[in-house]
Amino acid sequence: MRNFKSFLTTTITTALALASLNSLAAAQATTAKPTVVLVHGAFAESSSWNGVAAQLLSQGYPVIAAANPLRGVKNDADYVADIVEQTAGPVILVGHSYGGAVISNAGHDNARIKALVYVAAFAPDKGETAIELSGRYPGGTLGPTLAAPVLLDDGNKDLYILQDKFGQQFAADVPAAESALMAATQRPISEFALTEASGDPAWKKLPSWFIYGSADKNIPEAALKFMAERAGSKKTVTVQGASHVVMTSNPEKVAALIIEAAQATAQ
Repeated sequence: MRNFKSFLTTTITTALALASLNSLAAAQATTAKPTVVLVHGAFAESSSWNGVAAQLLSQGYPVIAAANPLRGVKNDADYVADIVEQTAGPVILVGHSYGGAVISNAGHDNARIKALVYVAAFAPDKGETAIELSGRYPGGTLGPTLAAPVLLDDGNKDLYILQDKFGQQFAADVPAAESALMAATQRPISEFALTEASGDPAWKKLPSWFIYGSADKNIPEAALKFMAERAGSKKTVTVQGASHVVMTSNPEKVAALIIEAAQATAQ
């Protein structure tokens, strides 16, 4: 009988301990901060988010700076969607430039995606392309700064910005030494990616936030304003004098908007 009572006591104690741990885990899951998935655009790469990522990490947000393939809207969106699918808990998707088209297409099928943040980014509607949106309003000067395209075996073309024009065109408010490194390490985008039509946009179902610079030479300010208003942006921040890489030159402001979006959509 004594052994039975001892066994019963141990069993009850273990059960209570497990119940307590499960409750703690559930509470932690409920209060856990969302993972922020950062998606760079054309002529950039993951390290362009370093300043933003540092700010977010210091505030306890898990961060993934995805290596956007820059091969095509559907291809790249599927890649980002796979990252989200294998990331635990809620997610905030953040896209820069062409990366905005990617998150618009990657974010419409996963209920764990809570918000979209567009950083000097395209927010296309179904059927629209990045190249058409960038040319819809005057002010963009990217075309003349592009190098001769690199011809690929599959018939596609890779596009780069000429290194001696990169700073003025892409990163005018970034220190010259840093913009020179960005020019040297830029990732090319396929011409197909800029001309592929977008699918159903996630911004029609998910809340969105926008931030961009008034001195953006890749996507005219008027185009960025139009897309933010059309998407029903919860908050739009215009950084006066900022270039296309506002996340590099003004990481604190970009991180603050991402945190605002995360807090506004917390459950």
